[in-house]
Amino acid sequence: MRSGFISLVGRSNVGKSTILNAIIGEKISIVTPKRQTTRNSIQGIYNDKDCQIIFVDTPGIHKPINELGEKMDKISYSSIRDCDIAVLVVDAGRKFDDGDQYLFDHLKFDCKLIIAFNKIDLTNINLINSLKEKYIEHYNPIAVIEMSAIEEFGISDLINKIKENLDEGPQYYDLETLTNVDIKFRVQEIIREKMLLLLKEEVPHSVAVQCTEIVSDVSPVEIYAKIIVERDSQKGIVIGAKGKMIKKIGTKARVDIEKLIGRHVNLQLVVQVVENWRNSSRFLVDNW
Repeated sequence: MRSGFISLVGRSNVGKSTILNAIIGEKISIVTPKRQTTRNSIQGIYNDKDCQIIFVDTPGIHKPINELGEKMDKISYSSIRDCDIAVLVVDAGRKFDDGDQYLFDHLKFDCKLIIAFNKIDLTNINLINSLKEKYIEHYNPIAVIEMSAIEEFGISDLINKIKENLDEGPQYYDLETLTNVDIKFRVQEIIREKMLLLLKEEVPHSVAVQCTEIVSDVSPVEIYAKIIVERDSQKGIVIGAKGKMIKKIGTKARVDIEKLIGRHVNLQLVVQVVENWRNSSRFLVDNW
């Protein structure tokens, strides 16, 4: 059997989580149009008759402006150091800019590297050729893949190229396991996804979610979660006039949580202010 760990790395919003979900065939990582949706390292396990591939979705690499951003970058860099093959995901529809140059200046690979040009349906021949030239010259990858994860185009090409370059190895997970994260983490991410989609401006990026308790021996299942914000004004926005926004967040989150666990859910949300939590080492250590 061939097996190994594959790190999906790149800038924010290039489609790393969409690629992971398309490969596994289930929503493992949340996906939104907003930057820095992924904050943690999340594994998705792919199995077929002769291999097991553990894909590791990582936060988008960016120039950090707070301790949370620094922690997210460290997660991505650590994932590269620990992987067998890295897949650098590039947005094929976006011109080379300062964010790409930041990658060139800070992102080094000591492992095998595949470059996946995602969103190929949103580019043109001149742009994609220009991007390929810059990235291939800088990184000298073992392979280049064109793909559109949202259309599931190029997914099999990526898997096949990875399999060609994997060594013999053990089966790390049983065949029924799809991810390494537990149910509480997935519930937290579902709630946070709904806030990213429903709330405007910078408020969603100032929010964290803690699933504090799941009571599964009752019907419906009782789930309790805290939404953490940095200021009282953000708390008011999350709750909304007469509680309309938090009710909307809870309603949309409950639908996805019930799909996940296959049971009816009573979701209880509360909002707590933790001032400047994104720059609080104590909060980040205790909760990440």
